[in-house]
Amino acid sequence: MYEPKTKETDADVFEFIEDIDHPKKREDAFKLLQIFEETTGYPAKMWGPSIIGFGSYHYVYATGHSGDAPLVGFSPRKAKHSLYVTTGDAKNEPLLEKLGKHTSGKACVYVNKLDDIDVDVLKTLITQCMAFLQDRYPENN
Repeated sequence: MYEPKTKETDADVFEFIEDIDHPKKREDAFKLLQIFEETTGYPAKMWGPSIIGFGSYHYVYATGHSGDAPLVGFSPRKAKHSLYVTTGDAKNEPLLEKLGKHTSGKACVYVNKLDDIDVDVLKTLITQCMAFLQDRYPENN
């Protein structure tokens, strides 16, 4: 049976951020922590060894595979910050065009530094992603 790697843990979010070597990356991570907490209203939780998540939802795929995941989150990776604020929702495209300097993956946005993006657009993406997932998985509300 499949066991998801990314689960909520009891690890300390502040300790995780404090352990970031690069001072600017650490500073941005603390700013992202504040942005996500204020925007979501959820406390930060560690998911796996490196994702800081906010809120959660339970998903079930057509294959029967199921699990839990954070509604939104971020990970201060060595190269870029991974922002988990996209979900395949078509409404994201116009916002991503306004976000600023970034690249996109299937479920996240990658940014070098917070100064490269419009924080107000990020807040809207966070809110929109949460609404999309809460609508898609209403049993969590």
